[in-house]
Amino acid sequence: MIELKNDLTLVGTLHSVDQYLNVKLENVQIVDQKRFPQLTSIKSVFVRGSVVRYVQIPRNEVDTELLQDAALKEFEDQ
Repeated sequence: MIELKNDLTLVGTLHSVDQYLNVKLENVQIVDQKRFPQLTSIKSVFVRGSVVRYVQIPRNEVDTELLQDAALKEFEDQ
């Protein structure tokens, strides 16, 4: 789930993300379809990182060991 600074909330499958928090989502659904009816037909979206307010990823979808290993490696490289 991604909440944007314009109060639009998108739910979808994370396809990619880069170091600037630019995000590509697939199988997108709009949380408040009554407020944004013009966006109901969108199935994939690219979101520029500068407009992202909040990103939520389900805990069971995150490989915490991989993240810890990556953070430790980055710390050791400094």
